[in-house]
Amino acid sequence: MTDPNAADPTLDALFENNRQWAASMVEKDADFFRKMASHQSPEYLWIGCSDSRVPANQIVNLMAGDLFVHRNIANVVVHTDLNALSVLQFAIDLLRVRHVIVCGHYGCSGVRAALERKRVGLADNWLRHIQDVHQKHERLLGEGLSPRERHDRLGELNVLEQVQNVSHTTIVQDAWERGQPLTVHGWIYGVEDGLLKDLGLTLGGPDELAAKLPGCLARYASAPAPAPEPPPEPLRAGWRP
Repeated sequence: MTDPNAADPTLDALFENNRQWAASMVEKDADFFRKMASHQSPEYLWIGCSDSRVPANQIVNLMAGDLFVHRNIANVVVHTDLNALSVLQFAIDLLRVRHVIVCGHYGCSGVRAALERKRVGLADNWLRHIQDVHQKHERLLGEGLSPRERHDRLGELNVLEQVQNVSHTTIVQDAWERGQPLTVHGWIYGVEDGLLKDLGLTLGGPDELAAKLPGCLARYASAPAPAPEPPPEPLRAGWRP
């Protein structure tokens, strides 16, 4: 049985890292923590994946206090998820953020599990939302794509779907109705190169989704088809099976 009072050297290292980080921040700006404690005034809400390789603040090089963050497996926004909706409402109504960024990432394990129908446990119920995205856009995820291409594409389509979900919430709809400046964006992050990609679905009002979504999806429908397989060579005379 593990002794809860026993020292764990790996946790000690985290506390040491914390002390070094705090000291470095004070060295750069003696008032850093005083200013952080006094208020937060972010212009952005980031809805991203819980993947440890996707640290929101670092990706966009913003300090603490500049980015309000909500993360879950595969950056899903569900209308019955009171956690996500509470974050969204707090960010828009109280913090008055001007931008909501839904950011997925390539190589997402949650997207892969949903794509391959792998059982992972309780999270299967959560990933059912990604499977719904797969079924909805199955014609855009044909067998002509390589496994990696299908994975990447489902990750992008999932972001587009979640942007729609955010824009359909009463929270966002009410903000637009009262004229509050608010834009919803769909981005995806490359863990292999550290770069963000704008997927083109940027919504600044209730009437923009119908105008912009078809063009975003048409990009996948019009992608060049893979080269056809060459026809089999004709059987040579005298050949026997």
